[in-house]
Amino acid sequence: MCGICGIIQFDGEPVDKSALKAMSDRLRHRGPDDEGYFIEGNVGLAMRRLKIIDIRGSDQPLANEDGALQVIFNGEIYNYRELRAELDGRGHRFRTDGDGETIAHLYEDAGAAFPERLRGMFAIALWDRWKRQLLLARDRFGQKPLYYYHDRRVFLFASEIKALLAHPSLPVQSRFANEPQALADYLSFGYIPAPDTAFGGIQMLEPASLLALDGEGAARSRRYWELPSIAPSDPSARADTYLEALREEIDEAVKLRLMSDVPLGAFLSGGLDSSLIVALMRRHSNAPIKTFSIGFEGDDSFDETAWAERAARELGTAHQSFRVKPTALSLLSDLVWQHDQPFADSSAIPTYLVSRLTREQVTVALTGDGGDELFAGYERFYAARLFQKLSILPRPLLLAASAALKRLPEGTAYYDPIKRARRFAQAAGKPAADAYFDLVRVFSADLLHEMLPGAKLHSPGLAAYIDGGGRDPVALILSANMRSYLPDDLLIKADRCSMAASLEARAPFLDHKLAEFAATIPINLKLKGAMTKLILKAAARGKLPDAIIDRKKHGFGIPLGAWLRRDMAPARDILLSARARQRGLLNQAAVEQLIREHEQSRQDNSRQLWALLTLEEWHRQFIDNRL
Repeated sequence: MCGICGIIQFDGEPVDKSALKAMSDRLRHRGPDDEGYFIEGNVGLAMRRLKIIDIRGSDQPLANEDGALQVIFNGEIYNYRELRAELDGRGHRFRTDGDGETIAHLYEDAGAAFPERLRGMFAIALWDRWKRQLLLARDRFGQKPLYYYHDRRVFLFASEIKALLAHPSLPVQSRFANEPQALADYLSFGYIPAPDTAFGGIQMLEPASLLALDGEGAARSRRYWELPSIAPSDPSARADTYLEALREEIDEAVKLRLMSDVPLGAFLSGGLDSSLIVALMRRHSNAPIKTFSIGFEGDDSFDETAWAERAARELGTAHQSFRVKPTALSLLSDLVWQHDQPFADSSAIPTYLVSRLTREQVTVALTGDGGDELFAGYERFYAARLFQKLSILPRPLLLAASAALKRLPEGTAYYDPIKRARRFAQAAGKPAADAYFDLVRVFSADLLHEMLPGAKLHSPGLAAYIDGGGRDPVALILSANMRSYLPDDLLIKADRCSMAASLEARAPFLDHKLAEFAATIPINLKLKGAMTKLILKAAARGKLPDAIIDRKKHGFGIPLGAWLRRDMAPARDILLSARARQRGLLNQAAVEQLIREHEQSRQDNSRQLWALLTLEEWHRQFIDNRL
């Protein structure tokens, strides 16, 4: 695992190593073990390395036989041994025993189609001296990040935005000041939808994309892989048709991700996904598996450590549970620095903390990320189906129910019934995609217009992420979830929080061959009534206790609402400060109302308040201070 960056200048001036090093130094947490540089005239590449495979070799940049190709990359290529044997048989000669050199030789044979042969997670930069061409590639789901800035003078790229900002020629500009729609998108989604970022001129290379930059500065990009269409319901489908192949695909995905020359463990929540991953890890390992979980004081409804400990006992792992005190506001600055952008998902807090504590014992950790996306694991997918049935009810009746629920006090517990009923009533009666977005969005459409008065906005939705029409609405929503929430929220969080601790996180469920197979399984074998992940539960029978398989879905969260009700003063000081008011971005009366409603237990506004806190902290770190 590494952090990568590079510079190409179009004015004929040679790359200044000090500028390149300043960018690389910003990525040290991603690769504390080594650094490497390649500078040739107006081209410069740099990397920071976290040594996982071929510890004594594979120092980057890596080259082909004559040095005409230079490669830096972040990630792991899990099928590199298979590719290496194939390339070796065709006469290629290798200097290292790692996975990275395979990329250079594969490019010699396959050209720009090389990413299509790779199985893994990666962000790659390849310089071809003979073609005077730079290629950037990103893995299919977007597990590894890559950002770039491009003007007439220079092209910059890096694993994180903060590395781009270290280059002296890059202007630091907030999009929010002049683009109200960008702010509306953030407040709605809780993240910045790719390829845009919070910074003017900086973009993210989208998942499964290859960007080619020629020597004249012309850039073009294309997708080399598409998310497979998700099979709709099929009443005649039977689970037995798919079960054996599904078990084999999951088992292979896990086995491939055990490739490591350093200590390896797993996050274990005690839920189905992480427990199944650990069970399969144990199958392929003779040594005890180290597992880790985290819990928080303040609200037991968010604490899964008891279930994690039970799963660990059943699976025979060397388990460690961490239990920490409320730390949300004390971590605000660190989390914004690691994410480089406003980020409203407060589950970054436990992810960041468990990554730091896990890194004290292992360098690689497997996760259950992606299981809910592949197998319809969220309750909101079931809710989307209910919305179809409720569409026959008069809209005024649903609005009246929503208004009545608003008068009831809202708790902060994970399963607070008033909070859940209120969101459900607000979304019911709308088309499935709109209703689903109402369930997951941070600021409702009404609240958004209160927060940004006078701005001409369209209310964001999921339409841009839905591929086609006429299919099962749950299949459409699953597809949209995989195209938006998964890469722009879950995988951003997983990458930033783990790499902040120099920990490599691997997600077997995001193996693209497993995902392609899972897409062929009809929706009704994944979601049946209120039972989610039906076929994955069937695949886990015999490997896990039924109590773990059948337990109620529980997300990875923190009691932020309870923490803020206990002590709102720090948040109030930030959000109502003179600096925040002077920005003029938000209606301060609406901000004050959010705070009041939360303090008085009228509503749980912790998601909205966290979104605003990260927004203000981002401005202070990245815009006010002009890094």
